[in-house]
Amino acid sequence: MTKVKTLDDLVRLRDELRQKLEIREKGDRSEQLIQVKVAMATCGIASGAKQVMDYFIEELPKRNISAVVTQTGCMGYCYAEPTVEITLPGKEPVVFGHVNKDKADEIIEKYLKAGELVDGIIPQTFKKPS
Repeated sequence: MTKVKTLDDLVRLRDELRQKLEIREKGDRSEQLIQVKVAMATCGIASGAKQVMDYFIEELPKRNISAVVTQTGCMGYCYAEPTVEITLPGKEPVVFGHVNKDKADEIIEKYLKAGELVDGIIPQTFKKPS
């Protein structure tokens, strides 16, 4: 973390932290927003999930995309870590595997902004009970 030397530094740091917190705390209306869940179990963290989550947290506000970014435990796709589950409002969740910063950028630009599916989707192998 950089040292705070002036009031401007403190204000800038406060604004950056508020922005990062805001994107994670939009739970009141999460069904109306894009939901991004990053698997942060041990295998995911070891594969780079923390950097992927940080990337989504930083990039979504820059691109004016309202979303909730959260972490989750194991999704059961250890072979494809880091994994990210994205739920668009009114749609079924889609899980992407082997997500790095480049793949996250592609997901943001093509899937979140344009609604186009991208490579790397992990097929759903089971349905949740109703």
